[in-house]
Amino acid sequence: MKHLHFDSIGGASGDMILAALLDLGVSREDLQHQLTGLPIGPFEIEVNSISDRGLHGTRVNVHVPSHEHTHGSADHSQPQVHPPHRGLIEIRALIDGSQLSASVKAASLRVFRRLAEAEAHVHGTTPDQVHFHEVGAVDAIIDIVGACLGLERLGVAGVSVGPLPLGHGTVVCAHGILPVPAPATVELLKGFTVAPTDEPFELVTPTGAALLTTCKTLETFPPGSRILKVGQGFGHRTLNGRPNVLRAMLMESDSVAADADGCPATDTCLVLECNLDDLTPELTGSLMKRLLDAGALDVFLTPVQMKKQRPGILLTVLCRPEQRPTMLDLIFRESTTFGIREYPVQRTVLERRHESVETPFGRVRVKIGRWQGSDITVSPEYEDCRRAAESAGVSVRAVYEAALIRNVECGRKKS
Repeated sequence: MKHLHFDSIGGASGDMILAALLDLGVSREDLQHQLTGLPIGPFEIEVNSISDRGLHGTRVNVHVPSHEHTHGSADHSQPQVHPPHRGLIEIRALIDGSQLSASVKAASLRVFRRLAEAEAHVHGTTPDQVHFHEVGAVDAIIDIVGACLGLERLGVAGVSVGPLPLGHGTVVCAHGILPVPAPATVELLKGFTVAPTDEPFELVTPTGAALLTTCKTLETFPPGSRILKVGQGFGHRTLNGRPNVLRAMLMESDSVAADADGCPATDTCLVLECNLDDLTPELTGSLMKRLLDAGALDVFLTPVQMKKQRPGILLTVLCRPEQRPTMLDLIFRESTTFGIREYPVQRTVLERRHESVETPFGRVRVKIGRWQGSDITVSPEYEDCRRAAESAGVSVRAVYEAALIRNVECGRKKS
């Protein structure tokens, strides 16, 4: 399976993460096309090659005509003029209203939610009352959503993050002069390994911390991993004693475990479930959406016959062990249950990747599952098929079947 390891030499910011993914081969044109669907106004992603202290990589600038400036790896290094502040509700609305895939929407909202929770804790308020300043700007939204889209394009099954270097001093932002690391950054990095440096700058920004800590699923890369590609994303500030670079290593580990069945390696997940007989359909649907937005791997409902002959539903949530507190909180707050059952399970997941194919109705992404060295299952992305069908005036099924046929044809050409 493919996984990504972030090695932070000079720090981590949203644009450095995005630059590292682009340096790994994520298409700038694809990102620009997909992100243009966000209702945030015009922007341009500029990608430049750069060398620093003998290292070569990529630097990203997001140009926004309405408040033109070059954002750097220290988001708060100097006062800047931004458009009106956006809150979590506004950002959720603009992401939900886009044409991005469901997985990219969910991943992006998890990052913003985690950032809002950190800001709320620091300022003594609630996540929905937080109004982002620097992070609410167009360039920061592009960094976060673009990074989540880039991770999807790479088709990685897991992300690990090495120790994060911290600078010292003070930083100027919308709240005034704050210590380095910024309070929100410190809150986000609780429980994560950090390393002190002599750099008098903000090395890890709240945006960078939110992205890395939200996307991290592995403590380290698996033993026996092979490095496939290396991407290096550069920040804009020149540091005193180190290159201002974030390295991303795309790695692959053997997908076949050493058991008698020859099955791929498994990971451990957690199942949370409860029976409900007095929750309205509207609230049930809202609960499912909130659980998925918070990062649940799967949520589903099963009809059950409960005590006193009452028809009800069994709510089942599949999540990662570290997501347990968030999921429990949502279920208790958003449902009528008095208790939740939980137990660990193991799952086996096909290695997967995303590719795009040209159909007579437009471009469609397909998800390909790989088993023991062979591609065995293909699934066109529904949202792409739906949009193409609406535009061409044909059925979704016609687009779906055309994508499958085109994928087979592309496979023959490659072989």
